[in-house]
Amino acid sequence: MNPLVSIIIPCYNQANYLPISLASVLLQTHANWECIIINDGATDNTKEIAEEWCQKDNRFTYVEKDNGGLSSARNSGLDLAKGDYIQFLDADDILVNTKLSDSLELLKDNEFIIISNFASFEDFKGGQLIPPYCKLTQEKLNFSSILHKWDITFTIPIHCGFFPKVLFETIRFNETLKAKEDWLFWIQIAQKNIAFLYLDKMLALYRKHPASMTKNKGHMFSNRITFFDALENYIPSEEYKSFFLHRLQDNYEYIHQLKKQNSDLKKSNTYQFGLLCKKVLKRIRLLPIAKRVFKNLVPLKR
Repeated sequence: MNPLVSIIIPCYNQANYLPISLASVLLQTHANWECIIINDGATDNTKEIAEEWCQKDNRFTYVEKDNGGLSSARNSGLDLAKGDYIQFLDADDILVNTKLSDSLELLKDNEFIIISNFASFEDFKGGQLIPPYCKLTQEKLNFSSILHKWDITFTIPIHCGFFPKVLFETIRFNETLKAKEDWLFWIQIAQKNIAFLYLDKMLALYRKHPASMTKNKGHMFSNRITFFDALENYIPSEEYKSFFLHRLQDNYEYIHQLKKQNSDLKKSNTYQFGLLCKKVLKRIRLLPIAKRVFKNLVPLKR
């Protein structure tokens, strides 16, 4: 068994991370792969780096396109892929060198979607591995959990997956979404008549860095609304109503919890002592100076 695996890497202004990502592909113990590097209108030196790697090894292929976003770039890669299996990889993430071979070994001529475990890493910590931001288990890998528990108890980094190419005859990433496109993708996948199989090995490495799109709260919130609108076209009406009610309840409970924490805080001795200090500082006219001194430590309530 020596199937061809198509590895799809969309790139947009992440040239500084790209060499490490491509090196992780080159080091794969399963050697029968093609790696499609999609330059999604990058304005940095992505082109020069990608072309250098293509000269190193002809299994790398470089493609340029106008900027259309992450979903558009991945779809372009799917259109070009010749492999029997698909492996996605973002330009700032890494595959452990046995990611392909371990996934293929688990398949053994059966058709599953393999989901491996993952670890995180941060540049400013010297690249050392840190625990994953959520725990994946076999029990979570089903349509109901992915629909209702995503962003609450877990998410699945896209490069944890290892997919039969046949799935993508009818599935593509939604190009109207600039965030949460992975969530909608996994929902579509989970509705297919094919089983998930969990591989409890940390074979995908997820980079955490300040420039990550997930750090932009305004961007994520606005696209969450767009996601809710799009989802209605992908799942049955009754399922959508159930999903929406669950999300309303989850948000209500979250807000209620925050209100309780705030109430408990105001009753605490520490909070009461802070109020007393504020009154004293205000009476002796030192409150403005105290605010300037402590604003980066414990901001005083106006």
